[in-house]
Amino acid sequence: MLTEFKKFAMKGNVIDLAVGVIIGGAFGKIVSSLVNDVIMPLIGLLLGGISFTKLAFTFGDATVKYGQFIQTVVDFLIIAFSVFLFIKFLSRFKKKEEEEVKVVVEVDKKEELLAEIRDLLRAEKELSRKNETS
Repeated sequence: MLTEFKKFAMKGNVIDLAVGVIIGGAFGKIVSSLVNDVIMPLIGLLLGGISFTKLAFTFGDATVKYGQFIQTVVDFLIIAFSVFLFIKFLSRFKKKEEEEVKVVVEVDKKEELLAEIRDLLRAEKELSRKNETS
């Protein structure tokens, strides 16, 4: 069982996934800081000094923090847009890489000979059709 687990854990996809999760977590922190420390204060300034995180109302014993929700939505939109741009950039890079790598198919001598025979048979068939119609 331990050997099977080692094989599973060392597969390329699992390691790539782990790296992606770690980088994603760090990226999330960067974007959260961007939203909390840069974008939301600027938006608050444009709206007359309103801090979105403090927007809330009380309904009975419950406090509804809709300002925090607005900030989380903005955070999500920025992360989604950033991921979109990153994937778009990577796909453009991958396309260039695919264009550079061209697969050269080597034709076997037998295949080449068979293709010549096929072409000769087609030409002969077309010639006989023309003679029949004339």
